[in-house]
Parts: sequence; C-alpha cells; structure tokens
Amino acid sequence: VECLSSSFYPLWVIDFIIIITFSPFAGPPSPLFASISGDQSGKNQGQMEQIVVNGSETQVVVDDSNLLQKKISAIRLGGPAKLQVIADFDGTLTKYRIDGCRGQSSHNVLQQEDPEFNDKRQKLYEYYQPLEFDPTIPLDEKTKLMEEWWEKTHALLIEGGVTYSGIQNSVAKATIAFRDGVTELLELLEEKGVPVLIFSAGLADIIEEVLKQKVHRSFKNVRVVSNRMVFDENGHLQSFKGKTIHVLNKNEHALDMAAPLHDHFDDVNGLSEEKSALKKRTNVLLLGDHIGDLGMSDGLDYETRISVGFLNDRVEDSLESYRKAFDILYLNDSSMHGVLKLATHLCSTESD
Repeated sequence: VECLSSSFYPLWVIDFIIIITFSPFAGPPSPLFASISGDQSGKNQGQMEQIVVNGSETQVVVDDSNLLQKKISAIRLGGPAKLQVIADFDGTLTKYRIDGCRGQSSHNVLQQEDPEFNDKRQKLYEYYQPLEFDPTIPLDEKTKLMEEWWEKTHALLIEGGVTYSGIQNSVAKATIAFRDGVTELLELLEEKGVPVLIFSAGLADIIEEVLKQKVHRSFKNVRVVSNRMVFDENGHLQSFKGKTIHVLNKNEHALDMAAPLHDHFDDVNGLSEEKSALKKRTNVLLLGDHIGDLGMSDGLDYETRISVGFLNDRVEDSLESYRKAFDILYLNDSSMHGVLKLATHLCSTESD
C-alpha cells in the first residue's frame, strides 16, 4: 500500500481509514482513500492485504470508490439535519470476539432460573434456525414461521418467570462488549443531533441494559426498535408490548410497531422528533454485519445511503458477496474507529 502525502489526504483518513480497492482508480486520487498501487504483478486484485494502522491491523474493502465518494459528497451537502443512522446491534455495535472467544449476542444473554426453559428455547432454536436460512421456503411462509418461533420463545420467557433483576444479573455476567469507538460515535451523533435507530429482532430490555452497564450513560438521540417487555410492580415479566419484531420485519416499518422506552430507563432516549419528521431525514448511514441488514432501511424513502458492513468471520467464504453488497466493508471484527471518522466527515461543514 502506497504511503500518500497528507497534502492529498485529510489526516483523519491517514489515521484510520486506508481502503483496499478491487480496481485501480480511473482518475485522480479520491481525497478519502489510499488505494493499492504500484507493481501488482503476480497479485490478484482482490487479494487480501494486511494493513497496520495506529499499531493495529485494519482491513477495509471498498468495491466502488467513485460511487462511495459521490454518496459522501451528497450526504455532506445535506448536512446533519438530513442524516440518520440505522444500526444492527449484535456483531455490529458489539464485538464478535472477546479475548479470542466468541462473544455472546443479546439473544442468548438471558438465562432463566429454571434450566428447563433454557433447554426448551434451545430446542426451538435448533428447529427454526435452519428454516430461517432455507432458500426453498417462500418468503410469506418463512415470515409465518419466524413469527411462530418468536411468539413461542416469548411465551417461554413469560412462563419461566423472567424478572427485570434477572436481566440485570444476566447482562452483568455476560461476555458482551461494544466495539472500540462505539461510545465516541454515539457521543458525536448526539452532539450533531443525528438520530440513531438500533434495530434488533431480540429484546430491547437486554440491549438497553447492555448500554447502561457497558457505556454507563444514555443518549437522547438513540432509540432501540426491538421487542419490549412489560413487567408488573414486582419486576416480573407479564407480556410484550406491540407486535412482534423478528428477523424478517426488522426495518423502518417496525417503527410503527415499536413501543416507548421504559420509564425506569429514562425516556430521554426517545427521539424528540415525530416518526414523520424522522422519515424526512432522507440520508442514511447504515451499519450491519449481515447482508440482510441492508433491509433495515426498507420503508424509508431515502435519497442517499452509505452502507457499512462488518464481516466478522469466514471472510474468504463471504467476501465476494459482502463487498458487492456494502459500500464499505470492514473485515475480521474491526473497531468502530473508521466509522467514527467517516461520521465526523459526513457531519462536517468544513471543506477538505
């Protein structure tokens, strides 16, 4: 990778974002990227490269740098007032691996006191999870199966006697952590007045508790769009609010199904804007770790969307499809620092 002068590239790019592109630039270098250049003899253009940035290895792939540059320019022109961020939670905001081991997802953090119910939930997973990825099942039929799976799981949670204190204890013991740079990213977006929608087919209560325990603060611009529990006065789970949000309807349509945040989590987390005003924010920065996460912006008539993907595992198997799907792709459980620098640039009114 050629080291380029800071007179051509902003310092924030040199600090954290060095892009591996799959084709050489046709014109003058973009002010956002350093490309693979020089002698490429004997090398596959799509070959993986290790890049050491600030002492750590960062791998980033951009399939169409010219298109990305146009999108960045368009979003900067609209400014923060037209921008919203849509993010998946597990494996996107959170680390895929912690100390070399697979981290827990918000879905499997919760452990019920009676192990019988944990076993029943596991059996449901073993039955329905293969159906989720079965390409032979029509979408309408698969949607019904996912609704069935989620509703049975929720019924087991109610029957098994989940408590809010149990959620707090489960999160405290969980092997789950945010990517480095996530807190700074949320702080930046709060400062700029950019709303953040965290979409999840899991449990909002778990996600909010992870935010409380790991970040130790709330954000007035952050809203969790997920399945929300209803507790009685003694903190026992009684029911779920609204309609079920599952993997096939986890998108902006789910805003209509989302319930307000719990009073005890402080409603300052709720977006101050009405849903109609949110839909007027037609520029989107989308963060996900599965190609299906691109559907999170369904239901939003956006003008410009920059999609950032995190390919955490089995890179060689999925690189081709992921690099075509996402505008920017981070490999091997990268930090959030590159996205932080990108968001800073998108919200900046200063010229390069």
